[in-house]
Amino acid sequence: MIITYLQKRMKRNYSESEVGLVLCKGTVGVREQNTVSQMASQVASPSVSLHTTSSSTTHSTPAVSPSSPAELSPDDIELLETDSKSLRSVNGSRRNSGSSLVSSSSASSNLSHLEEDSWILWGRIVNEWDDVRKKKEKQIKELVRKGIPHHFRAIVWQLLCTAQNMTIKDQYSELLKMTSPCEKLIRRDIARTYPEHDFFKEKDSLGQEVLFNVMKAYSLVDREVGYCQGSAFIVGLLLMQMPEEEAFCVFFKLMQDYRLRELFKPSMAELGLCMYQFESMIQHFQKVVPHQFDGGPDKLIQMAYQVKYNAKKMKKLEKEYTTIKTKEMEEQIEIKRLRTENRLLKQRIETLEKGQVTRAQEAEENYLTKRELATIKQQSDEAITKLEQAENTIRELQQQQQWHKSSSHHSEDFVLQLQRELIEAKLNEAESHSALKEMQDKRNSSLPDENNIARLQEELIAVKLREAEALTGLKELRQQVKDLEEHWQRHLIRTSGRWKDPPKKNTVNELQDELMTVRLREAETQAELKEIKQRMMEMET
Repeated sequence: MIITYLQKRMKRNYSESEVGLVLCKGTVGVREQNTVSQMASQVASPSVSLHTTSSSTTHSTPAVSPSSPAELSPDDIELLETDSKSLRSVNGSRRNSGSSLVSSSSASSNLSHLEEDSWILWGRIVNEWDDVRKKKEKQIKELVRKGIPHHFRAIVWQLLCTAQNMTIKDQYSELLKMTSPCEKLIRRDIARTYPEHDFFKEKDSLGQEVLFNVMKAYSLVDREVGYCQGSAFIVGLLLMQMPEEEAFCVFFKLMQDYRLRELFKPSMAELGLCMYQFESMIQHFQKVVPHQFDGGPDKLIQMAYQVKYNAKKMKKLEKEYTTIKTKEMEEQIEIKRLRTENRLLKQRIETLEKGQVTRAQEAEENYLTKRELATIKQQSDEAITKLEQAENTIRELQQQQQWHKSSSHHSEDFVLQLQRELIEAKLNEAESHSALKEMQDKRNSSLPDENNIARLQEELIAVKLREAEALTGLKELRQQVKDLEEHWQRHLIRTSGRWKDPPKKNTVNELQDELMTVRLREAETQAELKEIKQRMMEMET
């Protein structure tokens, strides 16, 4: 099985005997060479690279040696440990069997050597950080990609982002005393951050408290971003490796210097740009990548490291994304404008509907007022007709009075007729009073129609004409009343000497006197009725 493994590593370029030879050379290399000094010399020497690529692994024989820590992945070492138990079953000479046993023991001890070498290497890098950072920046990147030892991650991460000596670290305790507007949101999302991790899963645990402190402090420092859901996972990962103050400084550096804050801004414009660029790159490589690395994920990761970043392509994608977002913003502005217009039109429609309802109510009220006005006009016409009839009656009475003056004898039938006329005159007077009162009440309850000004003006002219006619008739009636009074006075003077006549004649004379009095009252009532109608017309106009 070890031969199969080595054949796989050499990609079948060597025969079985050559593989055994390489294995023996690797074993001798482990015994004679110190791996720690080799990797330290790689970091210190400018001519030796810290990272050995996959191509050197494939085409050079020394690269297959188990003593090279850069070529043995954890899976390869585990495979070596598993296959070391089966080395004794390999057929061959004693020499070959002995060399196989030696190679298995060297492979099992290689794990401890690798760990020790990594610790020593990173310890030296941390101690000589300034010099190594200036001279071996590419090699440091390769070592970081391979993985930083757990106990060195806190200090190395701070060194990588230059967060070890920050002035904001002294403000951390003061920030915790302040109140943040995002505290409720942070408390709500803390329980969702790494819920299965022992450091964060318990409610009100130390992990949740320090996570809350760091997020609260940053929300006070960067008020534009404040708190955004998802940033707690970055802080939680930092808190797994370092104390809260150092985690706060590293997180602040990541957000400010590495433009992470652009991804967490409320507009999230940078996040949309990155997603657009990433999708465009996936579409660009989709024709080749999907099926080429199905059997080798390690090779896929190595190839991903070797992909060259095309800045011009990214700028082009950024311009395309900016154009797309500009169009979207214009469309949103247009949609917002249309929605505003739609809302205003709806409000206008509602106002018009309310206006139509109001106009319908006004039209109904106008119709009712017109009906009442027509009724009043009809009653006025009837009153005028009755007035004319009363005038005719007065004229007839005057004629009858003249006729009675010429005749000295009156029959009983004439007396009864006079009594009936007296009763009718009283009834007419009562009806006139009731009609007058009803017209006054309806006039007080009716409202003028302000919407028909032209029609009212015409009616005003007609009313004024009728007023002039009524005034003329009133003057005539007053003159007639005056004449009747004078005639009555003369009649009283003439009849003053007739009281010695028989009782029957006295009764006739009394009835005539009463009839004349009633006629005078009727004439006065008609005159008052005309005056009231005149006032009513004046009030209507």
